Amino acid sequence: MSARRRSTAATLLILAVAGAALAGCSTKDEAASADAVRVDASDDACALSKTTFPAGAVEFAVHNKGSKSTEVYVYAAGDKIVTERENIGPGTRVTIHAEIKAGAYEVACKPGMTGDGIRQKITVTGAGDAAAPKADARLEAAVTAYRTYAQEQADATIPVVEQFAAAIRAGDTEKARSLFAPSRVGWERTEPIAESFGDIDPKTDVREDGLEPGQTWTGWHRLEKSLFADNRIGDEEKTLADQLVTDLKDWQKRVPTAEITPTSMANGAKELLDEVATGKVTGEEDRYSHTDLSDFAGNVEGAEKAYELLKPVVAEKDAALAATLDTEFAAIRTLLAKYKQGDVYTSYDKVGEPERKVFATAVNALGEPLSKLAAAVVAK
Repeated sequence: MSARRRSTAATLLILAVAGAALAGCSTKDEAASADAVRVDASDDACALSKTTFPAGAVEFAVHNKGSKSTEVYVYAAGDKIVTERENIGPGTRVTIHAEIKAGAYEVACKPGMTGDGIRQKITVTGAGDAAAPKADARLEAAVTAYRTYAQEQADATIPVVEQFAAAIRAGDTEKARSLFAPSRVGWERTEPIAESFGDIDPKTDVREDGLEPGQTWTGWHRLEKSLFADNRIGDEEKTLADQLVTDLKDWQKRVPTAEITPTSMANGAKELLDEVATGKVTGEEDRYSHTDLSDFAGNVEGAEKAYELLKPVVAEKDAALAATLDTEFAAIRTLLAKYKQGDVYTSYDKVGEPERKVFATAVNALGEPLSKLAAAVVAK
């Protein structure tokens, strides 16, 4: 689930339990170029150094001058996410690399990581792709392969979700419980694409404490609570299960329309690690089923897939970064494997605090170099 719908209480939980992982995500200052668009975010402002700039590779240099952690988004029409960075701590400087076509957009700063944010309109000028230098064929191939991967994950998700819904309609609580985690794997691997559409994630993957005012709670976690905490399947749950199938089929159909660029792949990989740090390591994500490690693994697998597709270019431009990422991905895979028996991961309520700190440290070790992936992709 995206951090933009995380409650204040949940954020405090994150900071208390997974501080080390969050440190790797957002506390180290990141250098920016002289041409970057400066974004000064505070508790009550979102000031940009310029609101008109050319299409193509764009760098945003964000400085959180506020007292709260914040997020920065670039939205196209309909709140379609072009790029984002979550969990930017107070006093922190980060850089966000994106490839943006000509058009009208909004930059949003979200102090406290909730709500619609403080927004500034921007105009991106020029002919977009036509004015850009000739693209690296390897990066074009990476984008094509990643879109195929995302579609494959969505296509593979639907039959499992249909089985999950069928078990709920049949009143088979045990079978539905066994299918909850498997039904989420493809989503977790490609979550940044699903979130980019803006309206699907709130319907399918929101937790109760992440609901916006007036929002009806639907989706996986609503059903998770009924199945694992309440031990109840009623008419409402059966209706919600059918709605989940409908909403996820909508996601499946929209994957071909997703805006995918080499930098969005790199940023998406980092977002997936942020999801691990702020939801899975804490046990916050699947708080009733305790299937967090399955989601954790899905996020890591999706991040690694994006990196592997970009690696031919990254290894050429920054061999040291590629070597570090290879090492850290291998380490976190090895760690996860210790908690897997067959196709099932250890219930996260059986993972003690010392072990959770080991996971947080591993996420921290991977998250820091992964934050440099987008810059390496666009390096000259």
